[in-house]
Amino acid sequence: MIVAASTSCIPNLPLQEVFDRLSDLEYTNIEIVIDENSCVKPDELPQQFDQVIHVCRTSRRITPVAFYFGLEPTHPNYFEHFDTVCRLAKAARVVVISVRAAIPGTPFNDEVKRLQELVNIGMNEGVVVGLTTEIGRLTELPDTVGSLCKCVKGLSVTLDPSQHIYNQAKPRDYDGILGYVCHVRLRDTTKEKPQVRIGQGVLEFGRFVIQLSKVGYDRALCVDLAQLPDVDSIAELRKMRLLLESLL
Repeated sequence: MIVAASTSCIPNLPLQEVFDRLSDLEYTNIEIVIDENSCVKPDELPQQFDQVIHVCRTSRRITPVAFYFGLEPTHPNYFEHFDTVCRLAKAARVVVISVRAAIPGTPFNDEVKRLQELVNIGMNEGVVVGLTTEIGRLTELPDTVGSLCKCVKGLSVTLDPSQHIYNQAKPRDYDGILGYVCHVRLRDTTKEKPQVRIGQGVLEFGRFVIQLSKVGYDRALCVDLAQLPDVDSIAELRKMRLLLESLL
């Protein structure tokens, strides 16, 4: 396993500066977020394509290991944008692209059809599609995630364990989907708050790493920290890196 950080941890800066900041914090791997609130936006990606590739290829201290495609599945140009991200991933030598699930109420068969199309597009560019576990989406329940993976050949999972702790009477058991995991996004969390300062939550990072090891997971543990009021986000990023590295 390797430790990485998401570009979402350092918002409102150009991609190159985010690379530099995370590299200064001694991260050696990075997840690039592509959504409407990030430094790389889906609608602007065709114009930024060569620039993003340049940043990915010329950065010597930090390596892109995943893309997070956060566009809503209902966006009218969703598949067109996803295809562009897949071509970007191939050019940047990135294997994993994480995507969001549909919202509850979406017919299961419609979601299966959408995900199968994403997997087919990804396969053409040598990309693995990871369906992100997320509260308020069809992936909120591990059983549903497992069912989707069984129905969609080649589909993997981007696991965010905090989503199975926050706002739950007790943590949900996601052991059944660990074998599908291709990417991991991490923060500390509690039942009451989706993110807290490192060490103040209830996520057992050591146990989590052991669970992943047992299923042969060997990809990224990606730090995904939002900026909290009155909290030194840079110190939290450094603390999280040291914690994860100590477990590997």
